[in-house]
Amino acid sequence: MRVAFVGKGGSGKTTLSALFARQVARSGAPVLAVDGDINQHLSEALDPTAGTLPFAAPPLAAHLGEIKDLLRGTNPRITSREAMVKTTPPGRGSRLLRLLGDDELHTRHVQRVGGVPLMVTGEFDEGDLGVACYHSKLGAVELYLSHLVDGPGEYLVMDMTAGADAFASGLFARFDMTFLVAEPTRKGVSVYRQYRDHAREFGIPLAVVGNKVTGEDDLLFLKEQVGDDLLTHLVLSPWVRSAERGNPQGELEDTNRHALTILRETVDARGKDWPTLHRHAVDFHLRNAHSWANQATGQDLASQVDPEFTPGPPSLT
Repeated sequence: MRVAFVGKGGSGKTTLSALFARQVARSGAPVLAVDGDINQHLSEALDPTAGTLPFAAPPLAAHLGEIKDLLRGTNPRITSREAMVKTTPPGRGSRLLRLLGDDELHTRHVQRVGGVPLMVTGEFDEGDLGVACYHSKLGAVELYLSHLVDGPGEYLVMDMTAGADAFASGLFARFDMTFLVAEPTRKGVSVYRQYRDHAREFGIPLAVVGNKVTGEDDLLFLKEQVGDDLLTHLVLSPWVRSAERGNPQGELEDTNRHALTILRETVDARGKDWPTLHRHAVDFHLRNAHSWANQATGQDLASQVDPEFTPGPPSLT
């Protein structure tokens, strides 16, 4: 199952992404964490004791061309890496991947951090200023997700860009469950309203996770603002504060561990809907083809859609 954590900058979505991924990893289930935020801090959150040790595996965005060559495989509808854009859906002949499989992409780009396999999209550096938006960095992970066939009991956990910026691409429709992290403030829930409206338009499952709650007043505020979308909450955590200083003390609080259990139970209760995931992928591809990609490539990219293909476990054979 694919899980996205979103929210306002500073809401704690990176922290919750790390806590959730660590809990799943400790249970023995296969899990892959993906840092898709413009501020790449998921590695630090997964292992607060690592200090300034760099993440050594290369970012996906730096090898987009090679990733395209790998994923397009022998698909006759994709004539070259240049003709493959971030929304190009898989078809017969495409290279499909298993989560943490023994393939070039996982072997090259995944590194264990704090006991959790991690893959990063890449930082927004000086060379990008004024000439690119961060969504150009997300093209590789968008292609990865559309070509990923994750099985039962497997988890991909992605820390997304802050705010409603994720809706600037079709990436938001690649997940089985989206958790919106909200602090008990007016600014904290403002992003929720934007996400709620977009999510409902496309049928994206969304639940709100309150964070940094200090008492009943905070919890009542969240309930008044988001209603039934409030799934659970985490209290303001001394353990998280000490971890952010690089010296975690003791264990995560029982209340917060229970909240993480609720998140996992919510994910596990959802069924995998491969036809809907693929339909979203095709819809966004056709939108992008009409909007810019046909002109950019000089081809009619609608022809890349294979009407006889639906991803899922049977497609691996």
